[in-house]
Amino acid sequence: MVRLTADLIWKSPHFFNAVRERELDLRGNKIAVIENVGATEDQFDTIDLSDNEIVKLENFPNLNRLGTLLMNNNRITRISPNLGDFLPKLHTLVLTNNRLTNLVEIDPLASLPKLQFLSLLDNNITKRPNYRLYVIHKLKSLHVLDFKKVKQK
Repeated sequence: MVRLTADLIWKSPHFFNAVRERELDLRGNKIAVIENVGATEDQFDTIDLSDNEIVKLENFPNLNRLGTLLMNNNRITRISPNLGDFLPKLHTLVLTNNRLTNLVEIDPLASLPKLQFLSLLDNNITKRPNYRLYVIHKLKSLHVLDFKKVKQK
């Protein structure tokens, strides 16, 4: 298990990605806990924490610039209820291949007012009856769920 330290953050690759956003790449570091993210000084549009061992989506400082958070291939079972207070501009969240199992576990995502793109593929939650309808009902701003467009009614 590796700690997410300020040193690790600044030694990790950061670059302009394909959509010209400033991205911090923290993939595959065996990070178990989100901590010290304030060391980014809110300089990134995208943070990639994929392929780690994170269990809880929490402990974010105010990151007013962050628009995309990539969290696929972790062990996430819990989402902080006040995530939107700290990530007000988050529009894209990828939680593919985690350990979300119950529909109510995604309720905290309703605190993200700008969330438009969400992937929950390869989580047991997607096997629940009425999964798609529940998520769309809870997350009013969604445009795309699991890479399929949300139809407005």
